[in-house]
Amino acid sequence: MVARACSFAVLASILLTACSADPAPKPEAPPPPPCQSTMFEGVSFTHCAAVPGRHTIHTVLGPKNGAPYRSLSQLAIDRPAKSHEVAFAFNGGMFDTNGLPIGYYVENGEKRHALSTRAGWGNFHLLPNGVFYGDAAGNWRVSTAQDFESDVTDRPDFGTQSGPMLVIAGKLHPGIDADGKSLKLRNGVGVDAQGRAHFVISDEPVSFGKLARYFRDTLKCPNALFLDGSVSSLWDPEHGRVDGGPPLGPLIVVEKSAMGGKIEAKR
Repeated sequence: MVARACSFAVLASILLTACSADPAPKPEAPPPPPCQSTMFEGVSFTHCAAVPGRHTIHTVLGPKNGAPYRSLSQLAIDRPAKSHEVAFAFNGGMFDTNGLPIGYYVENGEKRHALSTRAGWGNFHLLPNGVFYGDAAGNWRVSTAQDFESDVTDRPDFGTQSGPMLVIAGKLHPGIDADGKSLKLRNGVGVDAQGRAHFVISDEPVSFGKLARYFRDTLKCPNALFLDGSVSSLWDPEHGRVDGGPPLGPLIVVEKSAMGGKIEAKR
């Protein structure tokens, strides 16, 4: 009887200890895929989000001291072995026949082309155009070229100029029709109030106005920049998508990696 009583006491102690212990924490759910399909005003888009602290952003032309890649598939083939994993990549900025930027361009803190503020023909010169830029710490911005010229004194880690702006301080570019007759595959980038960079590419021909409204009304980006049309391309490794097409120029690569430091130099 004494032995049985001791057994019951030990069992009760074990059960009491088990019940009073803190439950094991549940593992965190993995983040959603960076790129997802969506619909807006009857048009299909692919929306990719870069999140500070989860991603870093780089501009890339080609291998060091080499010619521009000219395609996302070539970028994928030539990625160095120890590179961080790519979340996604887009074409990103206006360029000449050799694939070289025609506006402001900075790669890894090195300025490769000066800011352009002149008027002219074509989308790039439909002023105001703008600059997408930022640092390795996840501070990303879209600004008009004029604001960039007057406000930015430290050279960013990356930067690329394109145009026209789609959204400026919460308003659509005044030179863009609400739904113009020019329908093309188009892509752009905007940054929301939380500092997330939103990259969007249309999966079917779309007007400037509709793309701009998507950034303003759905993504709530106070400033958004048109990246290009017709040649618009996406590399989305998670879904096995690598767009082909006409030769490209500057590329924007979003990596899954830890935050880095900020390069400070005159722009």
